[in-house]
Amino acid sequence: MFARDTGFSGPELHDLFAEHTDALGPYQGWGGGAASRWQVFQDGVNALSPADQRSFLLALCDYDGYCKYGIPSMEDRSALRAMLLEDTVPGATAAGKALAKLTDWTAVTRAWQAALDKVDTDREGAITATRTMLESICKHICDERNAIYEDGWDLARLYKAAASSMEIAPDQHSEQIIKQILTGVTTVVGGLAAMRNTLSDAHGKSKRVSPASAEACEARRQRRLCGRRILD
Repeated sequence: MFARDTGFSGPELHDLFAEHTDALGPYQGWGGGAASRWQVFQDGVNALSPADQRSFLLALCDYDGYCKYGIPSMEDRSALRAMLLEDTVPGATAAGKALAKLTDWTAVTRAWQAALDKVDTDREGAITATRTMLESICKHICDERNAIYEDGWDLARLYKAAASSMEIAPDQHSEQIIKQILTGVTTVVGGLAAMRNTLSDAHGKSKRVSPASAEACEARRQRRLCGRRILD
């Protein structure tokens, strides 16, 4: 994609990787005998750690600058992005395909993609984009069902209006188990709103809070499992 029929020239590849690794060194191809572009690209990627490889390739999926041989197609870049995020965002591919069928939900699709693009490289931005996506979803649902809302409403009020229009608000049901499930959904939405206010990139940060990386979460999970085994 980035170093064959489309993508970067040899000098461009060396400049691109120079920002991330010294492994390639300066471009040596002006006099002939240089490695092929795809070999240069492969060597550059292999010089990065797995986490940096993913971040680097995700950034290329959104690259909109100059390429001597042209930017790869949106379809190819979207497919690559889905592959890169498949392990870190369970269900992302299936959800994306379902969302793509809603042709008049452009704003939601845009916010969804922004959240996916940032989830591995900019977690604070991913939280903000997710909040924006949910707000857009609620407004789209209200528009389709002629429910009244105001653009300035916060996520909690928007969700309440959307849920009521779909008859999934907790107070619209009497069966306890249904109320419990729907109350749980409301709690999740409220939690995301609070997380956005605390951890996203929408406000200044203190030293004490930041979204945990997937690696940190996994490390904590392993410590908990280890502790349980010791107790057992």
